[in-house]
Parts: sequence; C-alpha cells; structure tokens
Amino acid sequence: MLTAVEPEMHPRQHGIINADPRLYNDDLAPTVPSQRTWSTYNYIALWFSMSMEVTTYMLAASLINGGMNWKQAVFTILLGNLIVLVPMLLNAHAGTKYGIPFPVFVRASFGTRGANIPAVLRAIVACGWFGIQSWIGGQAIAQMVHILAPSTAGAEWVTWTCFLGFWLINMGVVWRGVESIRFLQSYSAPFMVVMSALLLGFMLKKAGGFGPMLSEPSRFADTSSFLKYFFPALTGMVGYWATLSLNIPDFTRYAKNQDAQIVGQAIGLPVAMTLYSFLGIACTSASAVIFGHPIWSPVELLGKFHQPLLAFLGLIALLVATLNVNIGANVVGPSNDFSNLAPKYISFRMGGLITGVLGLAIMPWKLMASSHNYLGWLVDYSGLLGPVAGIMVADYFLVRRTRLVVDDLYRRGAMYEYRNGINGAAVISLIIGIVAALAGRFIPALEPLFTMAWFVGFFLSGGLYYVMMLGHRVQHAAAAE
Repeated sequence: MLTAVEPEMHPRQHGIINADPRLYNDDLAPTVPSQRTWSTYNYIALWFSMSMEVTTYMLAASLINGGMNWKQAVFTILLGNLIVLVPMLLNAHAGTKYGIPFPVFVRASFGTRGANIPAVLRAIVACGWFGIQSWIGGQAIAQMVHILAPSTAGAEWVTWTCFLGFWLINMGVVWRGVESIRFLQSYSAPFMVVMSALLLGFMLKKAGGFGPMLSEPSRFADTSSFLKYFFPALTGMVGYWATLSLNIPDFTRYAKNQDAQIVGQAIGLPVAMTLYSFLGIACTSASAVIFGHPIWSPVELLGKFHQPLLAFLGLIALLVATLNVNIGANVVGPSNDFSNLAPKYISFRMGGLITGVLGLAIMPWKLMASSHNYLGWLVDYSGLLGPVAGIMVADYFLVRRTRLVVDDLYRRGAMYEYRNGINGAAVISLIIGIVAALAGRFIPALEPLFTMAWFVGFFLSGGLYYVMMLGHRVQHAAAAE
C-alpha cells in the first residue's frame, strides 16, 4: 500500500539510528514490514493503469504521423519498452531489498548532498510531464464543454479555464495524499479497457474493417530514410519511461518481495504499452482513412464524433486515465525528490505542490503543439536521464554488488559522504555523459549521438563511473558486509 509513514514514527522505529535531520523525514524513511503489501497483481495493475492513458496513445500515433506503418510502429514500441524494462528492473531491486525511495538510493552513488543533482534533474522532467498531462486533461474537459454547448467551440478562454481547472483537481488529489493513487488504479484500468474497446470498435466500423484501417503504408522511400527516423523514435520510446526507470524504487519499496515486483513489471510494462499503443496506431491509421489525414490526438479525434454520448464517455475515460497517471507517475517521484532537498522543511505534500507550479512554468502547450515537438521532448530529456540510470546501475550492481549500509544513507560523514557529501566520480561521469548525448543537438557532425541520446548517456556514464570507482569497489563492498 503506497502510503506515507505515520508522523509519529521515528528513525529508530525504521531501524535508522542517529539519522541526520537534513537527510531524513518520514516520507524518505525505509518502509516497515506492515507497508510491504504490493503483490504481483498490484504491479501489473500499476503498469496497465499508467500505460493506458493519452500520452501512450499519442506516442504510438506520432510514429504513424511520422511515416511508419502499423507493423513498424508496433515493433518500435515493443523493442523500446523491452529495453527500458532492463534498467527499470535493475533499479527496482534496491527499493524492494532496502525499502528506500529513489532520492535516498541515489545517495549511494552521488553522495548525501550530490544526490540532489540527479533528483532535481528527474524532478524537472516529471514537472514537464505533469504539465503535459494537465494540458491534455484540460483539453478533454474543453471538448466536453463544446459537446454540451456547441456555441463555445473555438473559444480559447474555455480551453484555458478547463486547463487550470484540471490542474486544480490534480492539486486537490495531491493534498489528500498518495493513498488516493491506489483507489484510482483499482478502477481506472478496467474502465479504460472498456472505453478503449468501444473506441476501437467505432473506428473499425467507420473505416470499414481492419483491412482499410491498417492499410496506411510506410511513407519511407528506402531503408536509409526509415532508419534515420527509427533510431530517434526508438530513443523516444525508451525516453518515455526514462523518468520512472530512475524512481521505480519509490514504488517497489512497497513490494512483498522481489518476485512480486519483477514478475509484475516484466508482464505489466511491455504488454500494457504494446496493447494500448496498438489502439493509438489503429485509430490514427483509421483516421487517415476516414478524415483524409492522420489525427494523432485522441482528444481532437473524439471531438469529431457526431455521437455526443460516445464522445462524452470517451472524454471522461481520458480524464480518469490522465488524472491517474499524472498523480502516480508525475507526482510521487518529484515530490520525494524535492523533499530530499530539505527534508526538514519540504514534505511529500509540499513537494507535490512545487511539482504542480513548475508544471505550469514549463508551458506544456508548446510541447504538445505537434507530434514532432512531442517526440523531440522525449529524446531531449532522455539525454539527461540516461547517464543517471547508467551510473545507478553500475554503482549498485558492479561496485557494491547490491550491498548497501542503509543507516549511512541517512547520515553525514559516513560511507556515502565522499568529499563534502558529493561523489566527484558520479558528477564527472554525469556531465560527460550528458554532453556527449546532447552535443549532436547543436553540432550537426555529432547528430548520430543525439539520435541515440539515452543509450549514449547510459553506457558512457555508467562505464566511466565504474572505471573511476574501481579503487573503491573492494573497500565499499567490505564495509557493507
């Protein structure tokens, strides 16, 4: 059960002795046995509930809009999710074994103070996603208003009012606490399955069957032009869950055991993403047949329906799914990250409010202006988070062999202090990885590196970190015994 630790609990009750108040609060404390309630089903439900939402649909639709046929799009999505599943499961291990959240786990590699660097990087990206989801939810509400009051169609004030209104709903859920996430997950996934089936059936009927629906050919003239689009698209697929591949310990710290989270995630992530992505692929292909051009936004697509009841129900489904994933994927992580900056002053609730405000400041309406902007956003931030994932995996599995001294993660001057709380090896590796991954965005000759930004950052930073920490490997392993 994903709940905050009760305020009356103290460090000793979590097995932590002499915790530094600058590094500890109840939300960052290791979970106790009574909180380890998540089973395999909960993790499958988590991934289905987070995958079955608008941005997954639009992710798949952007591939069709970019020129792929349905087979190429399905293959790209499946491959991308199988790839990102690897760092997801690797980083999840520590959360289950030690009951610690991401910002505490990353102290092992970056240091007690240096951990704020990757935590803030991950949090800022999540704020962008929070803004994007809020914008999509606001648009869905606006379309519902237009259905009920056709005279409001085209009125910008309706869109902006609905956007801010949906943003406030999200803030209300954050204020009520994270227990609301489990409630949303319990009901949103089956609801989305039913509504998705109805949408697919409607588009199937309109397009005249699966034949015409999936007949949209690839628009790439040759293999070379396809690969030029495929590699950044694959990076975008991996980048889609690059944030959660870092802060997955925030969820797996509540697992009953390792098998529960490993099996649940191995089934839930690739299956849910591929199945729901197919909906976006099929409906976008069908929209090209029905309307003469592909429509990548499901909100816009539902707005074109002449059956008000179906459109209204579909938009409600989008709202439920968007609210669920926005809180589950884009609030839990950054709230813990911001709390890690000043645990004594910033609670989970306050961290969630900070996330909401920054989500507005990132101006999501610009990121969602086109499918090109959307895919570009995924590739851009994957270059920031790939290096962090590489360093975390190298540190935990290669340097420490999965052994951590949990008490020292909450203390200054202990094993993870390094130099003034910062591990120079991690910071240097991170900077080099980010520069290498993103240089191609500005230097044409290095563009191939940018198209594979996440991969470049992951392997380069992870490799550099391991080499720089070779002298410390035996020392740290012995101290953790």
